Formats: sequence, structure tokens, C-alpha cells
Amino acid sequence: MLRAKNFLREIDDRSKTGEETLLSMRMQRGLVPHNDVSVKRIAPENLIGYKKAQPDDLVLNRMQAGNAMFFRNRQPGLVSPDYAVFRLLRDDNPEYLGHLFRSWPMRGLFRSESKGLGTGTSGFLRLYSDRFAALEIPLPPRPEQDQIVAYLRAQDAHIARFIRAKRELIKLLTEQKLAIIDRAVTRGLNPAAPLKPSGIAWLGDVPEHWGVLKLKFATKRIVGGSTPKSDESSYWDGGIVWVTPRDISKTDSLHTSLRTITAAGLQSCAATLVPPGSIIITSRAPVGNVAIARVELCTNQGCKAVVPASDIAISDFLYLLLLRMKERLQVLANGTTFAEIGTWVLANEFIPVPPVSEQQAICRWIADECHPLDEAIARAEQEIKLIREYRDRLIADVVTGQIDVRGWQPGPDDAASDEELAALGDDEAGNSDEEEADGDN
Repeated sequence: MLRAKNFLREIDDRSKTGEETLLSMRMQRGLVPHNDVSVKRIAPENLIGYKKAQPDDLVLNRMQAGNAMFFRNRQPGLVSPDYAVFRLLRDDNPEYLGHLFRSWPMRGLFRSESKGLGTGTSGFLRLYSDRFAALEIPLPPRPEQDQIVAYLRAQDAHIARFIRAKRELIKLLTEQKLAIIDRAVTRGLNPAAPLKPSGIAWLGDVPEHWGVLKLKFATKRIVGGSTPKSDESSYWDGGIVWVTPRDISKTDSLHTSLRTITAAGLQSCAATLVPPGSIIITSRAPVGNVAIARVELCTNQGCKAVVPASDIAISDFLYLLLLRMKERLQVLANGTTFAEIGTWVLANEFIPVPPVSEQQAICRWIADECHPLDEAIARAEQEIKLIREYRDRLIADVVTGQIDVRGWQPGPDDAASDEELAALGDDEAGNSDEEEADGDN
């Protein structure tokens, strides 16, 4: 047992030019080049004063230490000035320390030692350097550290292949589901119905009795979102659901959100409450993800809320139609810093509109046809969740000595390529600029 200060030294080396590679911290992927995971481009002059991190340094997000945001760095680059960068003082394995500091026992210790305002993931709790330096850390001999790292790499190889196979299955099932939706919302349920030109290039012919309207004429309003000041605690953790693109990446039916705001937070910014049944669209990268609001909510600036006019377009039909139109919405997006679809552009996009009774019939038919596919997708996603939980428990047991791996020998299937291991971070591929896993700001 060694105090952290006896084997790690905090480094505070700042960039004078901002020309170095900016690194972003992600929950599953660790420290990766910012430009690989975000469409935002940050000018070098805005990175002056950021901290330099070298390979094998350990980087801590002080406000997220209890949520496993403590990683071994793999390449030279810059990290947030608010992060802590530590360098090894002894011949320890940095990859072992990375696993150790993200394990459940250490996360609990870090959380108990963090100080500040608020509670949980949305509180302003920090693990200050002096408190971390005083913590006693269990360190096995270097050969055992190396063996633990090799064993966990082998297990990650098997877990990554499992996740990748499940992701491929989900992709195929989703494609099949979208094909069912596409036919129904653009041609209806009667294959013998006479058709007419829609005048919309991407749509082609539609049933003769259908209307073709600009989206704004099928809605009561289309509104954007906003974000309260992040450092004002009275604006956060209230009773108002505040949706971001990250929420929509996880569900198509919005009952709650990862973060909530208070009435004061709502009044402090340009966010607007919309009723249940509204369609929420991600308007910034990734553009075109959609979900239905099941409760009254507001959004951040990465989303648009479409409030249907129910006598013209019911919520479920409009949701399915916009889901089918994802590629079209991405074409409409533009911008120099990042792709974004504006409210005016969205409002003036033409859509097919069947009679309301037919919309209801189409939605019922799609629900019946897609039910087995939805169940299969849900099972695959649950299996991915369970294997990740197993991995977390396995890491905790191995790095704390609950499982003895000293006699373990690798087998022929225990090696994995970087491409295969990338599957461990696939779930973060849709994170938006506003919802970085680490909060790079």
C-alpha cells in the first residue's frame, strides 16, 4: 500500500502555442484526438494554457473521478486546464494503474474523497490533488501488474468481438425495420392505390389522395433550444426534462433526460417547453436522430422540437416519417464550424401527408410488423449492457487481487487487433458536441 504521492507526481506543463493535438476524454475510449470524435474545430489560440500530457501519463477529470474518468494517456497532446496530469515516479505499469483507477472500489473511494457542492454526477464535486496524493493505493509487484494487464487485454478481445457481433445484428435488424417503415409512410398500405408525382425528388410518386405540404403547415410550431449557465447550480437538477442529442441517441421515446433543469434555469435561457407528442430532432451533428416526447420538456441548442398539428399529422406518423427522412435531413444541414439544420430550412421541407385515419392505420401496421424486430434489438442491447457490467466487475476483481491470474497463459484466440478492440467504445460514436462524455470545457 503506497500513498499516491509516493509513486505519482502531478505535472503542470502548459502549452504556449496551442498547436499540439487536443485530446478528448471519453467514457469507453479514454483519451482520443478531439477531431476524431467531434466536428467542432478549436483554433490553436484558444488552446494556449491547456495542459500537456505525454504517453503513459495518467489524466484525471477532477469532477468525474468517481465516474471512472481517469485514464492512461497514449499519445502526446493537450487536455483541459482543469484536469490533473500525473507522471510515474517508479517502474509501474501505467495501463494497470489506468484499470485500477477506473475500478469500482477506487471510484467509490474517489467519490468519498471529492469535495464541493451538490451530489451525484451533476454536482460540482472535485477530487483535489492533495486529497488524491494522500490516498493509499494497493500496488502489486511489477510482474503481477504486467500479468494483470495481459489478462485483461485478452478478456477485452473476447468481449469486443461479442459486442461487435451484437452491433452488426442490431444494424441488420434496424435496416430491416427502416425498410418496413419506408414503404408504409411513402406509399401507404394499399399497393393498388393509384399514384401521382409528389414533386419531391427524394420521394417520387405518392398515393393520389395524399397531400404534400411543407412541414410547417403540418405543425403548430417548430422551436429550438438553449442551455442555462453550467456553473449556476440553481439552474440544474430541477423537475424540468432538458433533452440533448445524447438523450436521443439512447432512446426513441423521451420520458426523462440525463440532466434536468429548474424553472429558474428555463427562464434564464431561450429554451421553450413543448407538450407530450412533440417530435425532437437532433439539428446538430449527428443530424437527424428523432424521438417522441412523452412528457412536457425542453431541449438544448442541439435539437429542434416539432409540435404536430394533430388534425393534419399525428405524432406517431410524423415521427416515423422523420425517422425515414434522416438522410434527407442530413443533406439539408450546413455550416462552417459544424453541420446544422436551421428552423427555417426544416419548416419549409415538403412531406407527404395521408388522411389522419390512414396515418393511424399505417402506424398500427408498422407497430405490428416491427414488434419482433424491436424485441430482438432490445435483447441484443441488453446483452451488450450485461457484458459491459461483467467487464467492469472482472476488472475490479482482477486489479484488486480477488481473482488470481498469476498462473494464466494466453490462448490462440486471446489476441485482438485495435480495430476489434474499438468495439468497446462503439456506444459513444453518437455523442454530440454539446454532450462530450467528459465535458471538455
